Amino acid sequence: MTDPQKGIAVDDQIIPERAALIARLRACGEPLPPPEAPEFANAFDHFGDARIVLLGEATHGTHEFYAARAAITRRLIERHGFNIVAVEGDWPDIARIDNYVRHHAKRPHRGDPFLRFPTWMWRNAEVLGFADWLRGHNAGVPKPARTSVRGLDVYSLGESIHAVIAYLDAHDPAAAEEARRRYGALLPWQDEPQHYGEAVTTGRLASYEPAVVAQLRDLLAQRMDLIARNSAQDGEAWFDAEQNARIVRAAEGYYRAMYRGGVASWNLRDRHMFDTVQRLMAHREDARVVVWAHNSHIGNASATAMGWRGEFNIGQLLRSAYGEDAVLIGFGTDRGTVAAASDWGAEMQVMDLRPARRHSWEDAFRRTDLARSLTDWRGAKRPDLAGVLSQSLLERAVGVVYRPQSELSSHYFEAVLADQFDAYVWFAETRAVTPLGRERPHGAPETWPFGI
Repeated sequence: MTDPQKGIAVDDQIIPERAALIARLRACGEPLPPPEAPEFANAFDHFGDARIVLLGEATHGTHEFYAARAAITRRLIERHGFNIVAVEGDWPDIARIDNYVRHHAKRPHRGDPFLRFPTWMWRNAEVLGFADWLRGHNAGVPKPARTSVRGLDVYSLGESIHAVIAYLDAHDPAAAEEARRRYGALLPWQDEPQHYGEAVTTGRLASYEPAVVAQLRDLLAQRMDLIARNSAQDGEAWFDAEQNARIVRAAEGYYRAMYRGGVASWNLRDRHMFDTVQRLMAHREDARVVVWAHNSHIGNASATAMGWRGEFNIGQLLRSAYGEDAVLIGFGTDRGTVAAASDWGAEMQVMDLRPARRHSWEDAFRRTDLARSLTDWRGAKRPDLAGVLSQSLLERAVGVVYRPQSELSSHYFEAVLADQFDAYVWFAETRAVTPLGRERPHGAPETWPFGI
């Protein structure tokens, strides 16, 4: 049914303001080829002058998001000098990829990487393809100039404890014994750290925060001496140990904060991610960083319902610290399939992703009839476009858990797109990532990062 006075579809509730929004998105969206096409990333040269480019995803299990981020990142590395890829993953696990792509020797580790739920988030064919490309690219680059891959997250309590002790065993055995004593009380909780947080919160256990803070303080105080003992690696090993000690401290606080409410734990986690990017920038004089994380982390939280209830995120903090030198690029899709679980810890499934709800940003992009597009509204480039994006609509966020039966309450929130991102990459239809099994692929080298 159509209203003859306004020429709009009443059944679809397309009011004049929505019709204007869709028309501007259609006019301003730059059509993109599939992400596998050699020319896909050409359009992203617009962002090559930034110091930090944050690339999002609307789900943790969509092939096109991973493939697009890989293509864009390759372009930024090859054409614009970016040299750090920082991802929403655990530092020790991502260090296996870093060793691989920079042709480093293996670092000490406690177990196999990427075996903790959700395994498919980084243990997938799309990440493998990017890692293989980066290893080949770095082979032709002097060691100090090679691009690194780093993890930003806080979940690796046990593996990070092991890494700190292993480093001190090699460089200061007496300090290693003290680290064992300080961390010893946490070790029984390393595989189920959420139980530690519950025990402290309910008063059944005293917090071990003073011990982990003391260990980090001692490591920092010994910095110059420890680096001198390991000068051949120019401080890289110490930097890795320092970051793992910071993760132990952050993880101990995170698992306690979980039981004080979602805002406290979310903010602690994203503050840690932001601090990690800051340390990566300080560690390398010529640092230029590409961040891979969920939209909910890389978009400016102050423009969303998350921020309106007191949460902040890495995108908001980096925007505050770097201004226009940090570019926030969101990603979205309407329909297709997605790799996800029905609940935390459940088996991964390839699930149908429901078409986007009406009155959502995804619905507006769907109505442009563009299969794939890049829409950029930074600064004064398209002030009229930024104006029509300065309204609050629903936005979908699917993490590693997808609950289609309660999709509105579980996966949608209000957001003002103009202030949340600087640009948006759209895929009308997408498919699930391809997870990898536990075995190393046939013919892959022993240094392959996901192998045993």
